[in-house]
Amino acid sequence: MYLGKVIGTVVCSVKDPGLHSQKLLLVRRLPDGPAVVAVDAVGAGAGETVYVCRGREAAFAFKQEVPTEAAIVAIVDDVQRTL
Repeated sequence: MYLGKVIGTVVCSVKDPGLHSQKLLLVRRLPDGPAVVAVDAVGAGAGETVYVCRGREAAFAFKQEVPTEAAIVAIVDDVQRTL
C-alpha cells in the first residue's frame, strides 16, 4: 500500500465484465514513482492524493469480484509527519 496522486483517467471501450461500471484512474506513486492504472473504489478525482492497495488484496475493496492488481481505497485529507 502506498500514497499516490491521481494524474489522469483511463478509458476502455472493451474490458472484462468485472470492470463494467468501474472507473479506471492513472495514479503516480508519491513522491516521484511510476504510474499505475487503479480501479477507483471511493470516488476519487483528478489531482487528489489517494491511498492505493496493490496485489491480490486490491480486489477485496469491491462487493463483486473485480480483476485488478491496484485499487484506490481512500482519499487522503491530510498527512502529518513526525520525526
